[in-house]
Amino acid sequence: MIHSPYIRKPASVSSVMLTVLLALIPGIAMYVWQVGAGILVNLLIATIVAVAAEALVLKLRGRPVLLGIGDLSAVVTAWLIVLCFPPIVPWWITVIAVLVAIIAVKHLYGGLGQNPFNPAMVAYCAMIVAYPSLMSQWPPAGGLDFQTQLGLILGGMRDIDAVTAATALDAMRTGLRTGAGTIDAVMTQPTFGTLGGRGYEWIALGYLVGGLILLFRRTITWHMPVAFIVGLASTACLFWLFNPAQFASPLFHLASGGAMLAAFFIVTDPVSGATTPRGKLIFAAGIGILAYLIRAFGAFPEGIAFAVLLMNMCVPLIDMKTQPPVFGQRSRKLP
Repeated sequence: MIHSPYIRKPASVSSVMLTVLLALIPGIAMYVWQVGAGILVNLLIATIVAVAAEALVLKLRGRPVLLGIGDLSAVVTAWLIVLCFPPIVPWWITVIAVLVAIIAVKHLYGGLGQNPFNPAMVAYCAMIVAYPSLMSQWPPAGGLDFQTQLGLILGGMRDIDAVTAATALDAMRTGLRTGAGTIDAVMTQPTFGTLGGRGYEWIALGYLVGGLILLFRRTITWHMPVAFIVGLASTACLFWLFNPAQFASPLFHLASGGAMLAAFFIVTDPVSGATTPRGKLIFAAGIGILAYLIRAFGAFPEGIAFAVLLMNMCVPLIDMKTQPPVFGQRSRKLP
């Protein structure tokens, strides 16, 4: 075929999921470089549990097991859960979270393509509410060797003060709320790097590289990543311009926490997100705005997961109100 137009062969679920897994590798590589290889242990545990749970439920439902496992959707969910969790979280929390995501959120709603909520975000919210202390143990960049991380993951003693440090978001919020001074004074702590958390800025860069790969491969469209980043950054910018001494800059919020992971790998979930072009913009921008408000004024330092679930509930209304016009009509209303 020499002349256009060309018809692209539709991508299979397994090829899309494999592309997502490959795109996560730059972020994981940065994680190993900056924080340590403990994250790989939890990735392995989560992958095994996710595949086993998927196979068991498919068997009980009378569905093809090999076909269900082969689409790699369970593995993607497992990886996203681990990458949202502290890398030294105990193994049993990872197991519970994956079971919640695969069995309760995915299959109880009908399986792949039927779940109204993002499985990884439900698992994260469930664990942060149930085990807030363990889910707040983040190791500093380069602070723990692999042997120590392995011991903590597999059940060693957990001396919180000795092995963990506050995340950049938590340190910023705590410092300002306890009257430590201005943003500049708070950011003199060793937790902070140039833009966000020391070492974790590189992890955010890895996710950005992976996201650009997804865009280049056309696995995702630009609508949701751009809308989320604009929503988060513009809201942060408004408060920052209003009072730069008490509110962090937009660059800090983009380089801290799970902003880059969310922009390209979580918000873009094709099942639980909006489907129309305008709806995608509204959906993702809403997540960005809510995530900032929860970060700045809520009870949790990171608000992306809660923001995603809140906007998941709005998806049916968003899709209904943003339907494009029927081909040949000037408006979306039928004659």
